[in-house]
Amino acid sequence: MGITAIIPAYNEEMTLGGILDCVKKVEEITQIIVVSDGSTDKTAEVARVFDIEVIELVENVGKGGAMKAGVERCVNDNVLFLDADLIGLTPKHVRELILPVMNNETEMTIGIFKNGRVVTDLAQKVTPYLSGQRALKKYILDRIPNIDITRYGVEVALTKYAEKNLIRTKEVILEDMTHVTKEEKMGLIKGMQARFKMYWEILKILGADDESEEQIK
Repeated sequence: MGITAIIPAYNEEMTLGGILDCVKKVEEITQIIVVSDGSTDKTAEVARVFDIEVIELVENVGKGGAMKAGVERCVNDNVLFLDADLIGLTPKHVRELILPVMNNETEMTIGIFKNGRVVTDLAQKVTPYLSGQRALKKYILDRIPNIDITRYGVEVALTKYAEKNLIRTKEVILEDMTHVTKEEKMGLIKGMQARFKMYWEILKILGADDESEEQIK
C-alpha cells in the first residue's frame, strides 16, 4: 500500500533539496525517484545526498520521457508526481495529494495552487489540467500509449485520458504554494522561449484526435 514519488528535474539544483527534504518526511512514501533529465548543473548530486534512487538521462528527453523513466523503476501501485521547482511544499500538501488515491477514494488527484503568487494561482485556476502535482494509480500510466513523447504535454495527455475513460479525479487545493517560473530560472528571453515551446507542445496534445494522439511527436 505504499506510494512511489517521482520527481522529473531539469537543472533544478536550487529547489530540489527542499522538495526531497519534505517528501522524505512522509512515511507513506516508500520509494523516491529523481529523474535528472539531461541536467547540466548539480541536480543529480543534490538528489544523491538524500540516499534515494537517481536516474540520470544523458540527453534532455522532455517531461513525458523523464516521467516514463521513473515509472519503469516504480515498485508500487500508486504514484506521486511532483515538479522539482516548487516553493512552499509541506508534508501536509503531500498527504492531501496521496491519501485519497491510497485509500481508493479516487483514482487521480490534481494539485491546484492557492494563495501562492498571483501569476501561478491564476494559471492553474484557468488551466488546472496543466498541474504537475498529481497522485494516481499506476495502471492509468500503463494504459496511456507513448506518454514519453508528449514532453510538456504529459499532464494534458493524463487529463484527456481520464476524461475519456471516466477515471475518478479529484482536485486538491494546495494552500500557500507556488513554483519558480521559467523566466526567473532562465532569464526573460530564454524563459519566454521555453514557455512558448512548452505551450506549443501542449497545444499539439490538445489538438490531437484519438488516432493521431498515439503518433504525436
